[in-house]
Formats: sequence, C-alpha cells, structure tokens
Amino acid sequence: MSELQVYGQPRVYVVLLNWNGCQDTIECLESVFRLSYPLFTVIVCDNASSDGSMEKIEGWAKGFIAASCDSPDLARLTVPSIPKPIGFAHIFSSAEAVTSLPSGSRLLLIQTGANLGYAGGNNVGIRYALARGDCDYVWLLNNDTVVEPDSLSAMVQMAEANPKLGICGSQLRSYAPPHGIQTMGGRRYSRWSGRTRPLQELTTPRVSTTPGAPDYVEGASMLVSRRCLETVGLLEESYFLYYEELDLAARVRPSFQLGYSPESVVYHKEGASIGSAHVRSNRSALSDFYQARNRIVFSRRYHSRFLLSVLTVTGLSALHRLMIGRPQNTGAILRGMFASFSRVRSYGKVF
Repeated sequence: MSELQVYGQPRVYVVLLNWNGCQDTIECLESVFRLSYPLFTVIVCDNASSDGSMEKIEGWAKGFIAASCDSPDLARLTVPSIPKPIGFAHIFSSAEAVTSLPSGSRLLLIQTGANLGYAGGNNVGIRYALARGDCDYVWLLNNDTVVEPDSLSAMVQMAEANPKLGICGSQLRSYAPPHGIQTMGGRRYSRWSGRTRPLQELTTPRVSTTPGAPDYVEGASMLVSRRCLETVGLLEESYFLYYEELDLAARVRPSFQLGYSPESVVYHKEGASIGSAHVRSNRSALSDFYQARNRIVFSRRYHSRFLLSVLTVTGLSALHRLMIGRPQNTGAILRGMFASFSRVRSYGKVF
C-alpha cells in the first residue's frame, strides 16, 4: 500500500532553488522538515553554485552541519536540529533529472548544470516532480524563507476545497523583526506602469473571483496543482529573473483561479542573492536590468496598448537613478529597455 493510500492525502513536491546560498537553504530545509503535512518530498535544484553549496547541504542532511538563524525569535522553527541523517539522492544534471527517478528519499539534490535563472532552475524540479507520476501539487518555495509548521497544510486544504484553484499563495512576512507583512499572498499589477504593489490588508482567504484577490501569486511561495501545470505549462524561462509569476498567472487565469491562504505563514528575507531590495532606489544594477527588461517584455505580450506608458515610467526610473548618483543603475535600466526590443518569440523569449 502506498503512502498516498495510507494517509489519504495529496502528495506535494517542495522545490527550492539554490544559487550560492547554502546557509539560507539549510535554514529553510530545517523548517520545511518540521512541516505538519505528512506527504511531501523536497527537491533542491542548484544553479551551478560556486560556493560548495551542494556539498554543504549534503553535510547538513548527514548531520555534520547545523543550520544557523539570524532572527533569534524565529529560532523556534529551526532549533533544535531535526534528527539526522535524512535520506537523500543526488542527480548530477538536468537531463538526468527527467530520466533518473530515484525513490525512497525525502530529499533530492539536483545539479542543473548552469545558472538557469529562477524559472529555468525551478522548472528542472517541476519536471522531475511531474515525471514521478505521484505528484498532486508542486510548492515553489524560495530558499531564503523559513516556514511555519502548518504553512503547507493550510494551502493544501484550501486547494482541495477549491477544485478550480490553480495556484495558492501564502501570507509572506519579513524575516527580520518585527516580521511585518510583505504581502498577503500576492500583488496587484498596474497595466499603466508595469509595476506591482503588494496586498497587505486581506485577512481572509481570497480567490481570483472575489474582490481584492491578487492579480498574481508571489513567487516566494506558490502551491501549484499538477493539473494546472499540465494545462498551461511551466514557468517561462526567458525572463530569467522577475515577471515569471505574472506570466504564469496570465496563462492560468482563463482556466483556473488564483488565491491565497492567510493561515499559511512564510517568513521571507527578500532578494538575498541578487540585491532586489524592497526600496527601488537601493536595488542592484542586475536587479534593475531585469526589472526594466521584463516589465516591457511582459507589457508587449499581454498589454501592448499600455506599452508607451510603461516605457515612459521605465525611462523615468533610469533618470531617477542618475539623479541620486547611481549611473551604473541608470545604464542597466537603459540596457534592459533596449534588450526588451530584441527579437521576441513565443512566451516572451528574448534573445
């Protein structure tokens, strides 16, 4: 008899993407393996890290390396360490992740072979989960998070109660004290500016057919049903960073609903690896480049009538960076604007 039959619960594959962030990933794993939900498998996809991430994560799974916590009041989610060793399997390429299907391990470590970006790296894990055949949901979870024990149960419960719910999000709170709300599940999108703003005042569950629901679910925590992925496809890889969730939501909406569960609480460090600061003027040049490029690409694809307005807002962002003494960021935004008008093919691919 399978685990699924024993528990009568859907199986969830939790996908974490790591890129030179093993300390964050290990802390996240410590909290994930405390989940109250009984049926889950964790997949860590490593985007060709250069800091020995996979070896250190293996060391954690064997019990040789302990998780560290920079927020003492969240130590309850990671301390004391869970019993080790944790059984794991290691796959050494994205191609092998489709053809090799090891079973019996609750932790799978996949080397993607290159820095494939947010979508590309996560898609390696998603493809593995779908190939298994026993996957009901995929939980895309940022590695710079820690989770409350009931965070997954709350999302699964909501998804199971709403058969048309394709994507369910969490209540995202700041990792740093006092753990203020980053967003209640998702964000609203402005077609005029191409920018987004977080939803921070919703206190009850929402789906996309009710007032105040998110336009898209925040990618730091997205529970996506297997049926949704098989219907609309995976994350669009050409964006590399940012706007993947918006693109997915745009494709999901005709057939499925979006929503969030306020009972699913996830603490998020936000932009730990690439400098995507909450305050726009503090963003790294890399962050500004992809924000500018993908804002325009997304607008061209889905809201072309508003493209001139989006271009104006993006150009003003470049001017603002120059005025505050950040010419490198100005150049990055302008390069992003230029790159957005490179030849574009299906699903916003830019090359």
